[in-house]
Formats: sequence, structure tokens, C-alpha cells
Amino acid sequence: MNTLIFFRSLKNPVFARLYAAQTTSLLGDALTWVGLALLAFDLAGKNAGVVLSVALTLRVTAFVLLSPLAGAIADRFDRKKIMVVTHIFRMLIVSMLPFVTQIWQVYVLIFALNVFNAFFTPTYQATIPLVTGENDYAGAIALSSATYQLLGVLGPGIAGSVAAFIGARQVFFLDALSFAIAAILIFTLPGQLVVAQNQQPSRTTRRTWGDIQDGTTRLLTDAPIRYALAMQLVASIAGAQILVNTVGYVQGTLKFGEVQYGWVMAAFGIGATLCAVIYGTFNRSLSRTTFVLIGATLITLALLPANYANLTVLMVLWLVAGAGQNLVNLPTQTLIADRIPTAIQGRVYGAHFAWSHLWWAISYPLAGWLGSHFAEREFIYGSLVGLMLLVIVQITLSPHPHEHEHLHYVTVHKHKHIHDEYHQHDHDEGIVIAEPHNHLHEHTRILYHTHPHTRDIHHRHSH
Repeated sequence: MNTLIFFRSLKNPVFARLYAAQTTSLLGDALTWVGLALLAFDLAGKNAGVVLSVALTLRVTAFVLLSPLAGAIADRFDRKKIMVVTHIFRMLIVSMLPFVTQIWQVYVLIFALNVFNAFFTPTYQATIPLVTGENDYAGAIALSSATYQLLGVLGPGIAGSVAAFIGARQVFFLDALSFAIAAILIFTLPGQLVVAQNQQPSRTTRRTWGDIQDGTTRLLTDAPIRYALAMQLVASIAGAQILVNTVGYVQGTLKFGEVQYGWVMAAFGIGATLCAVIYGTFNRSLSRTTFVLIGATLITLALLPANYANLTVLMVLWLVAGAGQNLVNLPTQTLIADRIPTAIQGRVYGAHFAWSHLWWAISYPLAGWLGSHFAEREFIYGSLVGLMLLVIVQITLSPHPHEHEHLHYVTVHKHKHIHDEYHQHDHDEGIVIAEPHNHLHEHTRILYHTHPHTRDIHHRHSH
């Protein structure tokens, strides 16, 4: 039954088609990066790593600079059109990659590709709560994340096999086809995907800039969301260590080969995938911020003994680390859906996408520096930096201990009512009502929120 809850969002035909489009796009992304690695080696030989590192830097730069704008636009235009247009342009750009002959051309095309990726991803993230409703969006977000993580594990292997069969450059044409299929799936969705269109203000440059500022302001002034965002910085410190320095540890220190390195990184992805399934099933059992704290602790502590681990232990540690990484990311996305009004979620998701990638722009250089200067202690020092930052965030940004994050479910109660000059209402004709008299009063369901809480005879809870 709990597993069915995880997949329940697929009963929604609009989300099911969006999910199919996302999955198709993710397969295309796997083809892109495997093809890019092969293309970089073809153009630069032993310096292919430099080409890839610059390409990744350009990717993050596009996300940081443009995602807030993308989120603001997603709040005011038809999101279906935005996602279709971004897929069409990505299709055209990857179709140019087989004809590249110079390294600078790679940089230009990769930056352009991720400009449109920066517009698609926050738009898609903000659309999930819009189409699924309040009961299913947490599971839908978790399902999307699980698919992302699973294809992150399986995608490169699939893409590598395809490239070996049809050729390194030809793989980009198949990539372009995946974007075309995804665009068709989204284009055939019924109607429009817009939020409160009649309530949106005039579309001026000043208004757009105000929306961008509003997205970041809401991200940084909401206490639980701000706390979760800071914990994403903690998780990125450890995550960057894993992505940057694992290859050196497995192949340099442990003296294994590429196959064993693939096993270790697959363990990281599998841990993240399993965590997404578990979170999607049991996400109501604890508060979002508690999940975030557990996740940041898991990934940071998993790093601590890694410099003394053999291959098997390292795979177990990276499995735990992958679970911790997603246990930070998923509740953060869900918190935005919980706490931000639907009509303005796009700008907040856009701001979040930019800030979370900015963390990685900080963490990647730190991981590289630790790996080059402390080759036998990089994971220990990375873990200590993360733990120190975790303690600082927990002390300074954790929501007030007596502000409890929870749901108010639908409730009905009676209260005394009397007719006077301020309170008038009609009763059924012919019925005589005594004064005062009782009325039923219904409170609708209120999503996750916080407010000051007092322990008394009526409100018991544990800390």
C-alpha cells in the first residue's frame, strides 16, 4: 500500500505525460554527457578533462545566472509553451555538436544548451505541485527525483553502449530525437499550464526584476526553507568530495580500475534512488526539516572514515551518502511546494535552483583543493569542514524549537453564536432558534507551517 502511494501521482494523466517527457529528456542528457566526453577526447586528447571541467563550469554558470529569471517567467506565462520551446532549442543545439571541429565551439554550444536547461528545470519543478494537487505532489517530486538518480546510474552505461554501436558523434542525433519526443509529449497536453493568469500584474521589465527579487527574498526569509537551503550547502561539501575525489581514491590509492570506480559511483546513485522511494512513501512521518537534518548528517558522517575504507566498505559508505544527499534535496523542494503559494512558486523554484548550484560552484573548487593538497586525507578534512558548517547552520538557522512544523487537518467543531448587529445569518424558514445557539464551524486543511507552540494540558508533545 505504501509503495502504491509513491506511484499514485502517475494516475494523474497530465503529470504522467510530464513525467514521461522528463524521463525521455534525462535519457537524452545521458547521451549528451557521454557523447561530450568522447568528443572532448577526440578534440583534446589527454586534455579532455580540462575541456569537461570548463564545460561543467559553464553549465553551473548558466544555472546561477538565469534560473531566477526563468522562475519569474514561469509564474507569468504558459509553462507548457516554455517547456516545449526549451526542448526544441536543446534539440537544435545538440544537433550541431556532431559537426564541431574546435574546442571553443564546444564551449559555446554547451553554454547555450544549459541556458535552455536553466529555463526548463525550475519550470518543470514548479509545475509538479500545480498539476498534482496537495495530496500527491510530495510523491510526484520524489518519483521524479528517483528517476533522475536511477538514470544517473544506468544512463551513462546505456549511452556508452549506444555510442559504441552507432559512433560517438552520431549519438548526438539520437539525443536530439529524445528532446523532440519530449517536446511532443508536452505539446499534446490539454489546455495551458498557467497560474492565476488573471491576477498577474503587467509584464514589464521592472515587474520581472521585482519577481526575481521576490523569489530570492521568499527563499531566504522563510525560516524552514532558509534552513534547508543552508543544509544543501553542507551536503554539497560532501557531495563534491565524492564526485571529484572518488576516482583518485579508487584508482590511485586502492589500485583498482574503471570498472570498480563505476561500482562505487553506482552505489552512490542507488542510495539516492532508494532514498527517494522511501521518502516518497513515508514523507509525512517526520517534519521536512528533520529529514533535512538527518540527510546532512548522514552524508557528512559517511565521508569521515572513507580514507580508511576498502572497496566494499567504500561502496556501503557511498550508498549511505547518496541517501543522505537526496534526504536533503527532496524535503527542500517539497518545503517550497508546502509553504509558497502556487501562483508564485515558479520564481522561488528558480531562485532555489540558482542558489543550490551556487553551493556546488563553491564546493567543487574546495574538493579539488583538498584532493590536490591532502591526497591521503581529503575525505576526512572534507567531512570535518562539513560537520563544522552543519553545527553552525543548526545553531544559527534551525527553526525555533517551539515553532512546530505540522499539518492542520480538516476539523469541524461547534461554538456558541448569537444574533446581534455584527453577526447576522439566515436559518431555515419556520424554525425557531434559541439565543445563544450552536453552529458547526469547519476548518479546512492547512499545509505544513510553523507557529509558536505552548505545552499545556491541551497540547502535549515530546522534544
